[in-house]
Amino acid sequence: MKRINIFVGHYGSGKTELAVNFAIKNKADIIADLDTVNPYFRTNDARKILEDAGIRVVAPYYAGTNVDLPSLPPEVYAAFTEEKAAVLDIGGDDDGAAVLGRFKNYITEDNSEVYFVINVLRPETDTPDKIIEMIRAIEYTSRLKVTCLVNNTNLMEETTYKHVLKGEEIVKKVSEMTDIPFFGNAVKKELAKEKDFALDKYIMML
Repeated sequence: MKRINIFVGHYGSGKTELAVNFAIKNKADIIADLDTVNPYFRTNDARKILEDAGIRVVAPYYAGTNVDLPSLPPEVYAAFTEEKAAVLDIGGDDDGAAVLGRFKNYITEDNSEVYFVINVLRPETDTPDKIIEMIRAIEYTSRLKVTCLVNNTNLMEETTYKHVLKGEEIVKKVSEMTDIPFFGNAVKKELAKEKDFALDKYIMML
């Protein structure tokens, strides 16, 4: 992985869960929750798991409370200025991605990867055209280019192998239409244990 790994996507795409798993599996040094739109922070909920894995967690003030105006702590700059592997969990849609603008000077093509997480079972991202429209909106607001596509198609505990395959087909179509590389499929470990699981690329989720 690159030094700065940024996870963006639609609200409810599962990007936070993916960011947490990515940080643990790749032994990141720090994970920063940059969601200043939604006051309920899932990254902060996983603080103990992350800290037990030796990963420093930086979350906005009032994370996990019902305060509607969370603010970013000064420590968040560590994810950009320290020479350590960092994972950034960004708020949903272009509204959430706006926060990246203030850190643009720290982010380059050489030191960063921007993962766009997709769940095609959500109505706002169920077609290639809708997905591309959201990608462009996030790119415009964040002033960054999406560099990887991740299929995280799921229905939570009701997810089946067919759901994942449907998502893979649509996300690969988006990849063809945009020339943005397909990174892989995010799959829960229970589903990955199915003996007929035969995706070319998949990311095991805890």
